[in-house]
Amino acid sequence: MTVTVRFAPSPTGRIHIGNARTALFNWLFAMNNKGRYIQRFDDTDVGRSKQEFADSILYDLHWLGIFPDVTEYQSRRVDIYDAAVERLKAARVLYACYETPEELDLRRKVRRTRGLPPVYGREALTLTPEQVAEYVSDGRRPHWRFLLPNFTSDPLQPERTEVRWNDLVRGEETVDLASLSDPVLVREDGTYLYTLPSVVDDIEMGVTHVIRGDDHVTNTGVQIALFQALGAEPPIFGHHNLLTTVSGEGLSKRTGALSIESLRQDGIEPMAVASLAVLVGTSENVTAAHDLNELAAHFDPAATSKSAAKFDPDELFVLNRTLMHQMPFEEARDRLIVLGISGDKAESFWLAVRGNIDRLSDAVAWWRILSDGPQEPAEFSGEDRDFLHQAFDLLPEEPWNGTVWKDWTGKIKEATGRKGKPLFMPLRLALTGRTSGPELADLLPLMGREGTLARRP
Repeated sequence: MTVTVRFAPSPTGRIHIGNARTALFNWLFAMNNKGRYIQRFDDTDVGRSKQEFADSILYDLHWLGIFPDVTEYQSRRVDIYDAAVERLKAARVLYACYETPEELDLRRKVRRTRGLPPVYGREALTLTPEQVAEYVSDGRRPHWRFLLPNFTSDPLQPERTEVRWNDLVRGEETVDLASLSDPVLVREDGTYLYTLPSVVDDIEMGVTHVIRGDDHVTNTGVQIALFQALGAEPPIFGHHNLLTTVSGEGLSKRTGALSIESLRQDGIEPMAVASLAVLVGTSENVTAAHDLNELAAHFDPAATSKSAAKFDPDELFVLNRTLMHQMPFEEARDRLIVLGISGDKAESFWLAVRGNIDRLSDAVAWWRILSDGPQEPAEFSGEDRDFLHQAFDLLPEEPWNGTVWKDWTGKIKEATGRKGKPLFMPLRLALTGRTSGPELADLLPLMGREGTLARRP
């Protein structure tokens, strides 16, 4: 049996870090099990689903390093769902209901006042043919509910019926079907809600493992019953904890909170996003993995906490800095060229500055400093200005090698008596216009003698 997973978002907005967590959990699980990854778009909500969102989701996933084996759209598979509906009707486990939303809301309120759970009471099962005919003549169209198997003989007398499964993440899980309403599978207009197409597709596509957020735990009890009603063996389920903002708020595609697109535009590396999205809220230390193969070695669904995990964007910058500091020139080369950083000095430049940047784009400012001098020349006291004049007079002649900085500062120390910060800080400000940055020993050979003298105050 080939392990087969799927990531099935609705294309109603741009995915955020929480959605990426689910996609990555599935991708890494497939990697570790030499399995298949299906990208499925649950786009049966025709009014809100848009192709532009599907395209942006695929782009974001590719940016993260996820490349599906196949991509499917539920809107193109309606005939398969229609056939499943006829099977359920024939089995008498899909029944027509004619209540309006207002009537259903009133019934829930009545049940609450009686101390009963606000679940659907299956009143539609008691309708006479005459009542149905009257509804039809009034122009009412039915929605269709799945009859949960939570009774012995009389569906109007539900009893505790436990659905159990061994969750990949949470261990033993139980859902009582008697505590739930029969789910609506088909709307009045004939379109499908999430539950039926999801189950039918999982069957048809051979999905073996469903890994998703723990907000679906209750849905899983219903879906297992539906798998069985369709004569299929349910897949293995795993429900990971959800990510929230630092303040504890849930993430949403509609609000764009921490969207992958916004993180990419902010200069965050894909592996910083992937590392934090996967490892936060687990027993693993959150460290920056170099690639998804390395991350997969640290991935274990069972290591995930059952409680929600707070996602702190500041942690992304910590991981991003780590990735920058470790990034070899060969990996950065093409991206640096796009930023205008190329030529014989590009590799030495990158090795000199990578330890002092948060984002790759930060290298541009240092390239300009080396090429054109400080962007904002520093102000010096009269004493420091005299010191710098004397220091620049001592600048060694070319050719220069890797010891030029040490040789130069040695001469300055001997001639002026300055050492430590009083010696180095005026030189740094004169050369770069900044109080901190890459080692001047690395920058000086890149500036060259002529470029260095040009910075003399």
